[in-house]
Amino acid sequence: GIRTLASEMGLRTSPFRFAATEEEYKEAISSIGFPCLVKPTMSSSGKGQSTLHAEKDVQPAWQYAQEGGRAGAGRVIVEGFVDFDFEITLLTVQHKSGVSFCEPVGHLQVDGDYRESWQPQPMTPTALKRAQDMAEKITKALGGWGIFGVELFLKGDEVWFSEVSPRPHDTGMVTMITQELSQFALHTRAILGLPVPCIRQISPGASAAVLAQGKSDCLVFGGLSDALAEDDTALRIFGKPCVDGQRRVAVCLARAETVDGARAKARRSRDVVTVADPGTAGAVCNLETKKRKADQL
Repeated sequence: GIRTLASEMGLRTSPFRFAATEEEYKEAISSIGFPCLVKPTMSSSGKGQSTLHAEKDVQPAWQYAQEGGRAGAGRVIVEGFVDFDFEITLLTVQHKSGVSFCEPVGHLQVDGDYRESWQPQPMTPTALKRAQDMAEKITKALGGWGIFGVELFLKGDEVWFSEVSPRPHDTGMVTMITQELSQFALHTRAILGLPVPCIRQISPGASAAVLAQGKSDCLVFGGLSDALAEDDTALRIFGKPCVDGQRRVAVCLARAETVDGARAKARRSRDVVTVADPGTAGAVCNLETKKRKADQL
């Protein structure tokens, strides 16, 4: 796996062990200790992922990992915790003329699932150089042209490798409003062998995902005029036809003079988007809007 490759290359990682059976899984936890993280080797958006703090969490986490993997039941990875200040996605472009980097993207995750991202994430020059060196090494080892979302943990000048996605990254959607060439444009240029020029950031910016909660196969969006009322905002609706549980269905984007200003603006935009099923009242909603109304009661 990629984690094994990174470790063999000498990249700093959290302690980890793979497990193909329940017995191996329990042995891995015993070796790494609590707290630890368990997730399927093939998963996305936090599905199948659990944080374990005590022995009582072991069996439920194994069951959830077997049910939540993208490829079904199978191998899991058990990871030890890293004491870090923040995590980033370093969008790394491998192309015919070499390697290029976007400004680092900071992000907020809830239950292993992306909810917000912003660019640039402030960090020391030393940490940035180490992050870029690490990202270049792992993406070159994987091979191919295109954009890679390299996820890293940082504490001061220290950097740890977390994982890499060989494609545009969900946290990188912020580049649709922060950069002249978004991650999607850069990916397209790279894989087609077209020139990848200077990656220019227009201004600080942020993204906030719209998370639908409920069950529906007919989603209707509202509040769009309010969501786009402020300057330098944008909205992308993903066109996902249904939801059963929780699902990201759109993203709100914003630019501002500062990252904090952009994050606040993106959240304001997200919070006024409504999600509904026209046939069944209350069947589905914008989770953040629901939380905001509950807080006001």
